[in-house]
Amino acid sequence: MELSNLPNSLHDTSRDNLRADCEKCFGLCCVALNFSVSEGFPIDKEAGRPCLNLQPDFRCRVHESLSKRGLKGCIAFDCFGAGQKVSQISFGGQDWGTAPEFAKQMFKVFIIMMQLHEMLWYLAEALTLHQAQSIHNELQFMLEETQQLTYLSPDSLMKLDMAEHRASVNTLLIKTSELVRSEARSRLKARSGHTARSKLQKTIGRGADLIGADLRRLDLRGTNLRGAYLIAADLRGNNLSGTDFIGADFRDADIRGADLSKSIFLTQAQLNAAKGDAHTKLPPLLIHPTHWYVS
Repeated sequence: MELSNLPNSLHDTSRDNLRADCEKCFGLCCVALNFSVSEGFPIDKEAGRPCLNLQPDFRCRVHESLSKRGLKGCIAFDCFGAGQKVSQISFGGQDWGTAPEFAKQMFKVFIIMMQLHEMLWYLAEALTLHQAQSIHNELQFMLEETQQLTYLSPDSLMKLDMAEHRASVNTLLIKTSELVRSEARSRLKARSGHTARSKLQKTIGRGADLIGADLRRLDLRGTNLRGAYLIAADLRGNNLSGTDFIGADFRDADIRGADLSKSIFLTQAQLNAAKGDAHTKLPPLLIHPTHWYVS
């Protein structure tokens, strides 16, 4: 496979380059993706058609008023830095406006790159967790392999078997989650002398439907909430140490005063979709969204 602008080192486990830099992107999220008004976007838009608010310089004309306009979909979205990677590396700074012959391929590559960058985000985090020390070498190998894929040429990227690679990554992320959650539960048991759980807690797990649920009094430390529906759930003041949130739906989840500082596999997009405040504790590298403080 042909590599495009491959860097000299692929051993960087930081997540600094996995943050969106819109100044270096050609507005790909505003064109390549399909979205709808019901999801908190300005219009119903099919993939490949520019958003009506995208300007010729690839800037959003309503970016400064997204919260006021209630455009929650735009506020929450995060490409994990895939936009600038595709714009500046995969296509060498050639934009879809001046080179329309590459537009369709660029949009497809962007969607692939987002998936790869999201995997890198989780793998890089896993490498920082002391509980995952026993599988550190496997995680490092998978991170480097995934990094290499992001530097493939557009043609090669479109030939990737994403399902197979995602499955391999997910196997390691599940192992990491089990190690972290096992330690969290062990500490809880040591402190309380038991791990008794309420009837509601016994129903909580991967993919759980917790839409609108009041979870404030439940001890969710070390819980597997992968893919859980936390839409409008009340998690105020909850200690969520060791809780796995990969893929959980945080739309309008109330996390004011919650402690997520030791939760795992959270993303900025999830926080952007939730309701928090200055007392919400977050993991390293994640920030309090500015709209949390806008009434």
